[in-house]
Amino acid sequence: MRERLTALLQRGKDGWNAFTPGQRVVTIVAVLALAIGGYFFATWAGKPTMAPLFSNLAASDASAIVDKLNADGVTYTLSDGGSTINVPSDQVYNLRISMSGAGLPASGDAGYALLDKQGIMTSEFMQQVTYRRALEGELGKTIEAINGVNKATVHLAIPQKDVFTDDQLAPTASVLVDTGTKALPNGAVTSIVHLVSSSVEGLEPTAVTVVGANGKVLSSSGDGPGSSPDGQSGQTSAYEQRLNTALQNMLDTVVGPGHSVVQVTADLDFDATETKTQKYVADPAVPPLSESKTSEQYTGGNGTPVGGVLGPDNIQVPNGTGAGGDGTYQQSTETRNNAVGMVTETKKSAPGAVKKLAVAVIVDSSAAKIDEAQLQQLVSSAVGLDATRGDQIAVSSMAFDTTKAEAEQSAAAEAAKAEQGQLQQKYIQMGLIILALLILLIVAAISGRRRRKAEKAKLTEQQNAALEEMQAAIEAARAKLALEGQGGIGGAHALEGAGGPGEEFDRDGRFRDITQMVEKQPDEVAQLLRGWLADRRG
Repeated sequence: MRERLTALLQRGKDGWNAFTPGQRVVTIVAVLALAIGGYFFATWAGKPTMAPLFSNLAASDASAIVDKLNADGVTYTLSDGGSTINVPSDQVYNLRISMSGAGLPASGDAGYALLDKQGIMTSEFMQQVTYRRALEGELGKTIEAINGVNKATVHLAIPQKDVFTDDQLAPTASVLVDTGTKALPNGAVTSIVHLVSSSVEGLEPTAVTVVGANGKVLSSSGDGPGSSPDGQSGQTSAYEQRLNTALQNMLDTVVGPGHSVVQVTADLDFDATETKTQKYVADPAVPPLSESKTSEQYTGGNGTPVGGVLGPDNIQVPNGTGAGGDGTYQQSTETRNNAVGMVTETKKSAPGAVKKLAVAVIVDSSAAKIDEAQLQQLVSSAVGLDATRGDQIAVSSMAFDTTKAEAEQSAAAEAAKAEQGQLQQKYIQMGLIILALLILLIVAAISGRRRRKAEKAKLTEQQNAALEEMQAAIEAARAKLALEGQGGIGGAHALEGAGGPGEEFDRDGRFRDITQMVEKQPDEVAQLLRGWLADRRG
């Protein structure tokens, strides 16, 4: 085993000595590059994958958890300004259980856990205060679960109920949210308002105030969620933006991009109205709803009455004693009620109807000649203008100021040119490096060849001829072995018995010449053999 290791080391040493200076430099640089790359790869591969243990922590909780991790010898990293603690992903759940057993984070006791700490001697006032604090803590943790909210603080003002008072004060609430450098997503403010109002008995959405950490009022008390940026104004802006985009795309197709400007102003009706209508439906062939008819008829005789009695209407009623006693009197009254159909209609209009639209269009006169009347008709049809509700449209053609656009285009062209120049410079640097390496390799190869030629020239002609014959004999023996498929001891005998073409190999004479040459010039012979080995390896 020792002999094999010694032979292996000697072979490596001989191979290294056979290298030219340029080859040695390249080998050293390659080995160093592989070593450095392997070190960084091993460092990266051995680094554990980190996952959040807790996030949105208070400073006191973060400090306590870090002390606990240091005491347990756990690797961790901090992010988000120290509010998030990351640990190896395979230890997250075990560490959470361990921290929970240690009562960390302590701020988690701000919710309903406060109710667990009440004793039997707690007064009614302290019970109410503790309940309000617990409700505020639970609402704060719930709001923090909304995407984009880093921290939330809720304050509730719940008046005490009095059974002897008819007018009770309504509860109010205020919410402070910290979103960092990002704005809340659309609808988040409305969600917070309704979340808080639905969690407190008797709390109306209009009594909730939401304020950002920068002091900006997101939803003020009394205005309701409709006044927030994602309420009425948000819906109006979205409607105007949708019309602006549609009109701008149409104008860009007609006059080209950058040669037109359109602005739509909408007035939306957010009032919810309800209208009830009651109609009576009558068939023309059917008489009116109510009809009354009265008729009287009197027929008197030809004779003159002798006497009689005045009736109720001061009419003398004949009693048949005269010559004309054969008169008659008739009276009839008729009342008729007819059925008539009735229809009751109730209409409820949803908020968001368009009350009025105003559209302004400006076209670059230097870009294209257009018919303003035709363009006005097209725009009116596109947005659905209604003259009966007071909609207005104005189309004008004037020259645009292109100074800013040209300056921006020039700046963009210069930036692109500078970027292209930097890219070309990188390519040139890479090309120079590659060229330098190629030149170094070529110089190393040429220097090695020259060195071998110089060392070979130091030998005498007889020695060179002897070496050439020996090399030819070795090559012939190797070729013969390759053809016959022999090896081992047979190869050694073939090498001893091989000769040049057409003649026998003079073993004794050649061996004597080589021995004398090695004794006289050992360095030159060793270098020549190394060169042969290097050529064959190459």
